[in-house]
Amino acid sequence: MGDYFGKLVLLVLAFSEVARAWSVAPQVPCFFIFGDSLVDNGNNNNILTLARANYRPYGVDFAEGSSGRFTNGRTMVDVLAQLLGFGGFIPAHAVAERAGMLRGLNYASGAAGIRDETGNNLVIKQLSCELLQRNHLTSLA
Repeated sequence: MGDYFGKLVLLVLAFSEVARAWSVAPQVPCFFIFGDSLVDNGNNNNILTLARANYRPYGVDFAEGSSGRFTNGRTMVDVLAQLLGFGGFIPAHAVAERAGMLRGLNYASGAAGIRDETGNNLVIKQLSCELLQRNHLTSLA
C-alpha cells in the first residue's frame, strides 16, 4: 500500500510540474509566420484561388473544423506557438483584429513562394513579398 501511495504522489507531482511548465508566460513577445500551405491557417479562404482548404476533409480532427489549414488538425506552427507559451492560435493575417496583431500574425498562404510567379497556376491574386511587408507596417501603424 505504501509503495502504491508513493508512486501516486510522484505521479501527481510530475503532472503538476508539466502543468506549471505549460502555463508560463510566452517565451517571445510575438510570433510572425511566413510560408506556404504547410503553415497556412486560413489566409486563402476569402480569395479567388484553387489553393484553399476551408472544406471537408480538411480539419476533421480539428476543434474549429475546416479552418483553412491544409491538415486534418493543427499545423506545426500551431504546436510551436503552444510550446512558446501563446494562449491560442496565431491569427491569420486575412482575418486578424488589431488586438490579436500584438501577439503576431500568420502571413502564410497556400501556393506561396519567394518568387512572384510561384503558384500562378493556382492563385489568381498574387501577394509579393514587398506588398506583404508594406501591409504589415500599415497594419501595425
